[in-house]
Amino acid sequence: MEPDFPKLRLMVFLLILVNVTSDYVRPLPREDLEFPWNPKPSSEPQQVHISLAGDKHIRVSWVTNDHSSPSTVKYRTSSGRYTSIAQGESTSYGYLLYKSGKIHHTVIGPLEPNTVYFYQCGGQGPEFQLKTPPAQLPLTFAVVGDLGQTGWTKSTLEHIDKCKYDVHLLPGDLSYADYMQHQWDTFGELVEPLASARPWMVTEGNHEKEYIPLLTDRFVSYNSRWKMPFEESGSPSNLYYSFEVAGVHVIMLGSYTDYDEYSNQYNWLKGDLAKVDRERTPWLIVLFHVPWYNSNKAHQGEGDEMMAIMEPLLYAASADIVLAGHVHAYERSKRSYAGKPDPCGAVHITIGDGGNREGLAHMYNNPQPEWSVFREASFGHGELQIVNSTHAFWTWHRNEDDEPVKSDHVWITSLVSSGCVAEKRHEQRKILMAP
Repeated sequence: MEPDFPKLRLMVFLLILVNVTSDYVRPLPREDLEFPWNPKPSSEPQQVHISLAGDKHIRVSWVTNDHSSPSTVKYRTSSGRYTSIAQGESTSYGYLLYKSGKIHHTVIGPLEPNTVYFYQCGGQGPEFQLKTPPAQLPLTFAVVGDLGQTGWTKSTLEHIDKCKYDVHLLPGDLSYADYMQHQWDTFGELVEPLASARPWMVTEGNHEKEYIPLLTDRFVSYNSRWKMPFEESGSPSNLYYSFEVAGVHVIMLGSYTDYDEYSNQYNWLKGDLAKVDRERTPWLIVLFHVPWYNSNKAHQGEGDEMMAIMEPLLYAASADIVLAGHVHAYERSKRSYAGKPDPCGAVHITIGDGGNREGLAHMYNNPQPEWSVFREASFGHGELQIVNSTHAFWTWHRNEDDEPVKSDHVWITSLVSSGCVAEKRHEQRKILMAP
């Protein structure tokens, strides 16, 4: 009997369509970027990036090769002659044979919300401009972890640049310097166009842990270069802190510092959660590096210990969304708690797919867990738009042929509006106020 070619073609097309939409796999990672040596005047600012530093303030950070360069920032709301100046602090560090430049950190403000400011670092060099976040919702976060410095990183950053975001959230693994300190410098140059214009709020990952026993401190490179508002939030460590922007309270935790019940981080977290006012900040978002909900074969179970200790605190406080990296793939969960779907738990999102040199984590455990909604091994970035006090819109954009393709999206309703916060008020008080 003659084969039915139209039906065969249709079957082949459907098989291809199913494979593409349900099991898309990115190509191999691109090579590390090459950075030609481009010397600048020794006092000219390099690696400029900004971060939030308390209410209505921005911290400007940069590096100069000239150690006599001042840690001053001039700024105003129009280009040209500056009307305000702020004096900051500086540091430097040595790492084996490497000596860093002078690393400057200067806080400017108070600043008006949702406003463009022009600024100059150290009294010379180019003029930069930044935009402060709005004071009220809506607010948009760009989210991506495990960036590195590859061709895929460059593609991801280009896509984020097209996103109209207010604050960038990065849950660990920034430069992938891995002890090669000059790669912290090249990473700073790579992200400067974006990081100098919008606040970048980061926490540490395993690739920031450049520890050599008896020779170097843990996280010396990361802590020296990327100072976050830990002091402003009452934290004793730059490895964990919190901040508020518009109607959102964001907590950045450390997966690679002590987190047991007797640790400084655990006690700080309890105190920070107890102070959260869900009327002023109806959204509670948490970031750290190692995911708690992970059905990928890579790094399986690595977050279990931290989850067992800290998830009850986040659940009692009705955390809405938890963002993590580490696994080089994307995954989104239902609202979950204790490893099971729970309408009063958090939505967990793994987004460690920024473009690092180690490649993607292609293999997943099967069957797919009940809590897992969407998972895919692709490079990309996320956008979280907090629309109002009750609704947020999350989208994940896959890097496909250098174009950002929206591959996953979901509306998220806040736990405040669902009644979970009110239901757990007594439980929250009991857990968070316990000695």
